[in-house]
Amino acid sequence: MKIRMKISAFLLVLFLFSLQTFSDESTCAVCHEDQVAGFNKNAHGKIWASKGVAQENCTKCHGDTSKHLLEKPKTSSSILSFAKKSKNDPKEQNASCLTCHSATSKVAAWKMSKHASNGVSCASCHKIHNGQMGAKPTSQDCLSCHKDVKQELGKFSHHPVIEGKVSCMDCHNPHGTMSGKKALVADSNNQLCYKCHADKRGPHIWEHSPVQENCLTCHVAHGGRYKKLLVEKGHELCQKCHVSVHSIYSGSNGFDKAFSSSTGRVVARDCLNCHTAIHGSSAPSGSGVRAKMFMR
Repeated sequence: MKIRMKISAFLLVLFLFSLQTFSDESTCAVCHEDQVAGFNKNAHGKIWASKGVAQENCTKCHGDTSKHLLEKPKTSSSILSFAKKSKNDPKEQNASCLTCHSATSKVAAWKMSKHASNGVSCASCHKIHNGQMGAKPTSQDCLSCHKDVKQELGKFSHHPVIEGKVSCMDCHNPHGTMSGKKALVADSNNQLCYKCHADKRGPHIWEHSPVQENCLTCHVAHGGRYKKLLVEKGHELCQKCHVSVHSIYSGSNGFDKAFSSSTGRVVARDCLNCHTAIHGSSAPSGSGVRAKMFMR
């Protein structure tokens, strides 16, 4: 009887040792077949498989699974869980990811990012058990949290993010950047805008100061009520600075023919009708005052 008990105890120890050492993805797939299949389709699974470490896939992220395998019923309390209701806080979860990703250029500034300081976990955006597409977030993932931006993108004039022509990641690095504000992927607002709008960069012979200072002086970033992403109607925007020129309220200084006596305002006129080179003019100096006034 004692011999049988000793043998049973030995076999139990051996079994526990085997669970800890060989709890590979095939063991996990007994209960988590879909998750394992999805994982193997993304970059993580393919890279690890090519390096011959497939047997350690699950434990590399979730830690020792031996206690979890012995639980009845099984819970996520004995492993490192990345689920929404996980007992592991975001820092603990992210530490697992950063053991491999902290050295990559896109994630190097993570600890300085707003997402990190606000307690956002990697698993909030990356679903690595959902195949390749789930592992790489989309703009829709960003908009699920950034409701204010989603609302702006639904306005009349907007960057074509919801149409899929532009991605949030074209302008922002969600893992943080060294440049600081808004996690921009450029050193300034202007440098970011010039990546697509290179024709506005210059240098121009006749520079328009607000354009050189900050594109957001005149434009909104995501979307707004007025054409060309302007912060206001064209003539009202110009007259924030040019208060005494071609007054929209008096109809004077050459606008008298378009003046409406009934309303006391100019009708169907916009500064850009004449000042077409508003971002800067490269007309030669011999062109006269028209070049200085960004009229060509």
